[in-house]
Amino acid sequence: MKCIKCGSDNIIEKDGQFICEDCGEVISAEAEETVDEITEDAEKAVEEVTVESEEAAAEITEEAETTDTEAEEQPKKKSALKEILDFCFPIIIALIIAMLLKTFVFANAQVPTGSMLNTIHEGDRVIASRIEYTFHEPERYDIIIFKFPDDVEEHKIDRSVKVQYFVKRIIGLPGETVEIVNGVVYVTDKDGNTDQLDDSFVTACTPTGNFGPYEVPENSYFVLGDNRESSIDSRYWKTTNYVHKDLIVGKVKFRYYPSFEKLEIEEEVITGD
Repeated sequence: MKCIKCGSDNIIEKDGQFICEDCGEVISAEAEETVDEITEDAEKAVEEVTVESEEAAAEITEEAETTDTEAEEQPKKKSALKEILDFCFPIIIALIIAMLLKTFVFANAQVPTGSMLNTIHEGDRVIASRIEYTFHEPERYDIIIFKFPDDVEEHKIDRSVKVQYFVKRIIGLPGETVEIVNGVVYVTDKDGNTDQLDDSFVTACTPTGNFGPYEVPENSYFVLGDNRESSIDSRYWKTTNYVHKDLIVGKVKFRYYPSFEKLEIEEEVITGD
């Protein structure tokens, strides 16, 4: 028990009363009970506050841990997404470049027939340059990929129909006259000079037959297959005997399958009479 006046615990009991020896204050039993009640209430209040504080602290700690966990998971998610993007980005760029090259620069084709034997075999895969004739005109002996003129003429209105692509060698140039006598090709130029073309690349057969003469129009070309006896070329088409420049897809530069080989010869192989 403590004195309610000075706070001293030096209390003595005398004649049913409690007296503080330090200050002489008389403390009744009722006052003491009141003090005890106040003290008890205070202790309970302190306990409640302590419990509430502990609960609040626990909640704050739990929220902090949750926030920390979310904060840790977010970088992980961002890191995983970044890894996926870093992996996919080069592939996407490569695909875009490949599509652009295929559409505007190169043409990749598989030759389905033997009409160009022995230069190009059935099933060979070749690459043509789409931009070759952007800088100069097609030349004699160029091997070209072109849209089949009969298909273009037949389906020129209905563009939904896919036309065939042919691979042949240019023999006659614009303004020239081409005539085939006993399988031998003769070309007369604009000045009236006639030359026999060298057919050293015709190795799969011995050419025969008489065809022509064919007067090659401007911006058009007379083409033959190297396998002359088994080629549907300018000699046999229904709608025209010539390939207009607009139908040329590109110049064949290489065969890459089943073996790699450059497919070009020089025009100087022309021989005179």
